[in-house]
Order: sequence, then C-alpha cells, then structure tokens
Amino acid sequence: MKLIYCVEDDNSLRELMICALKTVNYEVLGFSYNHSIAEKLENSVPDLILLDIMLNKEDGTVILQTLKNDERNRNIPVIIITAASTEEIKVKFLELGADDVITKPFGMLELIARVNAVLRVARRIASEQRHIEWNGIFLDYNKREIRYENNHVNLNYKEFELFFYLVMNKGLVIPRDKMINKVWGGNYHGNKRAVNMCISSIRHKLGDAGCNDIIKTVRRAGFKIEVT
Repeated sequence: MKLIYCVEDDNSLRELMICALKTVNYEVLGFSYNHSIAEKLENSVPDLILLDIMLNKEDGTVILQTLKNDERNRNIPVIIITAASTEEIKVKFLELGADDVITKPFGMLELIARVNAVLRVARRIASEQRHIEWNGIFLDYNKREIRYENNHVNLNYKEFELFFYLVMNKGLVIPRDKMINKVWGGNYHGNKRAVNMCISSIRHKLGDAGCNDIIKTVRRAGFKIEVT
C-alpha cells in the first residue's frame, strides 16, 4: 500500500483529502505544518507528499526546497496545492522540483487522478533505477543479480536487500535501526547484531569477487557506501 503525506493547515480540506485517498486504498497521514512532517521523515519515507504552499506557520516553498536539497528525500514526488492560478506561479513550483501543481478549489476525483498519474511516473523511474552500473558493480534488482567486473556475487535474500538499500543511498550513513526496518520489517524484535552479521557476510562475498572495502563502518552511527 502506497504511503502519502498530506501537509495542509485547513483541517476540513485535509480530512476530506485523506478520506478520498483512503477510499482508493492509499495509506495517508495528515500534517498541519512542516515541523511534524520533518520529524516523521526521519523514520518513514512516503511514496508521495501533498504540500499546501501557503501554510500558516511556514512558507511551503521553503519546505519544497528543503526536501529537494536533501539527498535522502529529494526523490519523493511532491504535488503542490495552491490557491494561486497564474502560469508564472505554477512554473516556479515546477522549476523548484514539484512533480505537479493542483489549484484550489479542486475536486477529489481530480486529486485522485493527479496522485495516480504522478505515482505511475515514479514507479517507472524506480523500475529504471533498479538496474545499476557503478564503479565496476552491476546490480539488477529484478533478476536479483550482482556482478563485480563480471565476477558473480552470490548474496542471500536479506543480504541482497541490504546491499541494494545501501547502494541506493550511497554517500549516506544508514543507522542500524533503519536497516532493520527496511530489510527485516518494523515488527522485527530480534538481535540488532543481525545487521552486523549480514554486513560481515556481504563484505566477505564481495571480497571473494574482488570488490573490497566498499561498505564503510561509521562508529556509533551505522554503515555507508562511499561516493567515488
């Protein structure tokens, strides 16, 4: 089920939007201003954000720019909601990185159609990104295949998922808790050393293929793959 964040300070409109999107099987969380969504983004990345650009407490344009300047969140599709109807304003938002602009007032059927359209594009892009060639590494998510300079790297299911997650977030330090949530699931209550054991196995198998020291340990923080 796709997760959508709805940032709108008009309580009635926000609840109407949430209700409409839930009827077509989206999971939706509502926020009245940015501070609460910023905290939520630390632990959970949505599939799409609906962002009112004229919030009482903050300028939505600043929020949009912050999202698009953040390495972790910049690829989240954003649909801007605005009362401004001029072409210049719409172009401004699109140039700042918004994926679509909806002008108030709008109907819920239009909202659903716009959300569906943006998510279709996002799915296509995500599918294309699942084929990665980088620094001698070839990774095909759909075939679950990894090679380093034509040497096969045979990872088990969780090792593959964890390595793919690190590669997709290369340059970022990923804490163990986020790795567990992504690979083992939010209901996992086992030993967190499972991450260390999994990383150790991946390193060993990459080393056997000739790809050494690609995964770095960041003390008391987590792991990362260096951008080179």
